[in-house]
Order: sequence, then structure tokens, then C-alpha cells
Amino acid sequence: MTNPPSHPTCPTPHPTCPTPHSTCPTPHSGGPTPHSGGPTPHSGGPTPHSGGPTPHSAGPASHPTGPTPYLATPPPYPTAPPPDPTGQPYHRQDRTTGRHRWWRAWVGTLLLAVAYFFALLVLLAFSLGLGTALGAPELPDGGADLGPLGNTAMDLVSIAIALPLVLLATLWPARRPVGTVTSVTGRLRIGWLGRCLLAGLLPILLLTVTAFLLPDDSGDSGTWVGWRPFLTALAVLAVLVPLQAAAEEYVFRGWLLQAVGAFVRSPWLAVIPQAVLFAAAHGWGTRWGFLGLLVNGLVAGVLTIRTGGLEAAIALHVLNNLLAFGASAAVVDGLSSDETAADAPWSLALTAIVTDLLYAAIVLWFARRHKPQRLSAPSAPPAPGAHPARTA
Repeated sequence: MTNPPSHPTCPTPHPTCPTPHSTCPTPHSGGPTPHSGGPTPHSGGPTPHSGGPTPHSAGPASHPTGPTPYLATPPPYPTAPPPDPTGQPYHRQDRTTGRHRWWRAWVGTLLLAVAYFFALLVLLAFSLGLGTALGAPELPDGGADLGPLGNTAMDLVSIAIALPLVLLATLWPARRPVGTVTSVTGRLRIGWLGRCLLAGLLPILLLTVTAFLLPDDSGDSGTWVGWRPFLTALAVLAVLVPLQAAAEEYVFRGWLLQAVGAFVRSPWLAVIPQAVLFAAAHGWGTRWGFLGLLVNGLVAGVLTIRTGGLEAAIALHVLNNLLAFGASAAVVDGLSSDETAADAPWSLALTAIVTDLLYAAIVLWFARRHKPQRLSAPSAPPAPGAHPARTA
């Protein structure tokens, strides 16, 4: 008689169990174990190494099969601070990208000055070549005498060439979109520019009437130049004066205002330096003339920050200069005068100050009604695992 098998009613370790983690008994479940009273691993009964699945069989592995986690290593290059998640005013636009470094504003200003100097040399060479080709006489300063209108045009172009240089400096070394020097929206807001031009009509009309009523200290009332020369001059001025005025705004209320604003939060601390430099750039004529230019720079700077862009400052500057150059073009040799706003007498400088303040009041009233964007859009937080931005 054959002996009955060990544990005749005990099932094999895993005859029907699909995985080691199912409800079936495992080699270490309540059934007999290799160390229980049942058969040992060397007996005739089934053992944990029999045909059933074991913890190390073809079933699912006990360890995850996905990517092995690892510790992130620091980047091999320095990184910039993350962009500010909140919107920034105009003078703080350098802080919106997360690429701010203390040296960018200084290096950009230096490169801007050097590039402008070489651009002036190129323009001077062009002027001399043009004068030689036309047989124009030579001016005392060595330049070619292209006539009152031609010389005025060259003077306007010599300032207008600063505009593309500011845009290039914004790209590098500032390393931010060129539109950020125009407004907090990253573009020129044409609709708001039109409203600012409309706001300047009444103040400029007041300035025009007052200027004609004020006595002329020189005693020379001027001689009408004639319609044809006057209209020709107006056509040239209408093209070049907006470029010249915009270039000055991009330099002083744009680049310099944001360069200082990269280090200070206070709008006034950012506005004052550019206003002083703006007045000084026109030369020293009279105390009242310097004061008038200083107030103009302060008003333009405050409006730029309060409205979030250069549109209000550009509109005021364009209207002022069109009036000044247009009045000079109306009289014989008026464009040949070397006088600027820095040479204004007290009466005219005081009228200009009142004009600027009236313009500012109208623009701020428009701003309360139309609410132009004053802060840049908040920066999105970096995506998880995103590579940090390089600093250069």
C-alpha cells in the first residue's frame, strides 16, 4: 500500500493565484511553511521553489520599474532671480524678466553713449560729403552749410539717430523686449497717443497766443518768409520733428528712467535724475530757461509712470517742438537762430511751465476716464523642473 501524500487536502502553494499580492495563500501565509510541522524543503511535498510563482518569479517585481529618482544638481552657470510675479510700473520694467543684474544698466548706458558718438561721426561725414557734392560753403565749426532748412534737418536727424540705439540697448545688454521701453504693454498704444495729442491742443494754443502777445526783447518782430518756403519747411519739420522728439523721450524718459528704476522703487527718485540731465542737455542759457526745462522733464517723467508709457511725454514734446520750429520757419532766418528753450526769458519760461502743468492735469483726467494700463502683466511662475534662465 502506498503511503498517502503529505497534506492530502492542502492545495499547492499557488495553483490559481495570478499574483503574489492576491488573496491566495502565499509561502508565508497561514498554510504550512518550510519551518512548520509539515514537509520540509527536502520532503516530497511541494516547496516554495516548486512550479508555483514565487516572489522572484515572473510575476510583478517588488521594486518599481519607472525612472529612478535622482537629486537635481545645481546648474553649471549662475542664474538670475525669478521674474516678479506681480505687475511692475513703467520705471521698474527691468525687473519683470528675471534677468536683472546690477551691471546691465551701467554697461548699456556706456555702450549707448559710445554708439551715439560714432553715429554722429558717420552723420558728420555724410553731411560733409553732401556739402562737397552740392558745393556748399563751410561753417565755422567745420560742417557744410546746407542752408537754414538743411542745417535744421541735419540737427534733427543727429538727435533722431539715438532712437534705434536705445532699442538695441534694450535688447542687449538689458536683455528684454524692445517694447518694454515704450510702455508696460510692450507696444506703442496708438489710441492713447491720439488722446494725449488731443489733450495738448488747448495748452499749446495757450502757449502760442501768450508767446505772440509777449514783448520781444530783441526788438526784431521778424519778416514773413513767404508761403512757399514756409510750407516746404513745415513738410520737412512734420517728418523729422516727431522722430527727434520721440528719440529724446526714449533716451531720457525711457532708457534713463528705467535704468535708475532698476535700483529704486520710488518713482520720484527715478524721475529726478533724468529731468536734471534733460535740462542740462539743452545747455545753460538763463535760470528761468533751465527751470522751465527741468519742470518739463519732471512733468513728462511723472506722466510716463502714471500712464504706463511714453505716449503722453512724446505727445507733449512733439507739439512743443512743432510750435517752436514752425514759428521759427515763418520768419526770415528764423531757423538759423541758435537759441533754444534754455535761453527763454522769465515770461516765456513761466508760460511754458503753466502749459506743462495744464497739460498734465488734462492727461491725468483722461487717464481716470479711459484707464490706460499702468502695470505690466504679471509674470507666469516657472514650470516645475524648468531650466533656470542664464544671466548673460
